Amino acid sequence: MDKDINITLRVWRQRGPKEKGHFETYQLKNISQSSSFLEMLDVLNEQLVAEGKEPVFFDHDCREGICGMCSLYINGHPHGPDEGVTTCQLHMRRFNDGDTITVEPWRAGGFPVIRDLAVDRSAFDKIMQAGGFVSVNTGGAPDANAIPVPKEIADLAMDAAACIGCGACVAACKNGSAMLFVAAKVSQLALLPQGKAEAARRVKAMLNTMDALGFGGCTNTQACEKECPKGISVANIARLNREYLKAKLKD
Repeated sequence: MDKDINITLRVWRQRGPKEKGHFETYQLKNISQSSSFLEMLDVLNEQLVAEGKEPVFFDHDCREGICGMCSLYINGHPHGPDEGVTTCQLHMRRFNDGDTITVEPWRAGGFPVIRDLAVDRSAFDKIMQAGGFVSVNTGGAPDANAIPVPKEIADLAMDAAACIGCGACVAACKNGSAMLFVAAKVSQLALLPQGKAEAARRVKAMLNTMDALGFGGCTNTQACEKECPKGISVANIARLNREYLKAKLKD
């Protein structure tokens, strides 16, 4: 049965990307275990505003586990201690009365801190833009069987397309690698006929952009898959490597 708990928060505060950050400690009382982690942060900010202090900056939007903006590093885990959920889906029942909870932003060269817990993830947008377009016919609706795709392949493509681009894979990686994100975006098209025409150009452009933006290399520790809220498989990284090798052989 859920109850109210008292907790200690250690929150990273940083006024800007070029400022030196530090942890600040806050005490919160009577936090309902039924509340979400972001609702708890809302309570903290209401308390800070009432005290005439600056609220804590953090990203959020849908609060339904769809957009991935609620990217926080909680007690050493991207999105917190629960598996398969984003921060907004994490509830305070996961914590106990008297717990100390440490909250940090993503730690990666490709994601500079904007302020406090909010980071700039526009690097992912640039990688996606580098991927470009797909060539498809835009006339009348094609016959359902005109481009047959086996169910197993369609399922793999849909699993890869489930990536929400939150960046948990980067935050979990000791090298700050974006390989799982790029692999998911490459795989969802590489597996389908519609993505074949630009496949070689796409994979080279996305990987080159990833490297240029300061993300590290993959060393296959699989921490990215473990912390991914959508369970994107590292098998996609193997597919990405194969697609890149095929593209370079064509060159």
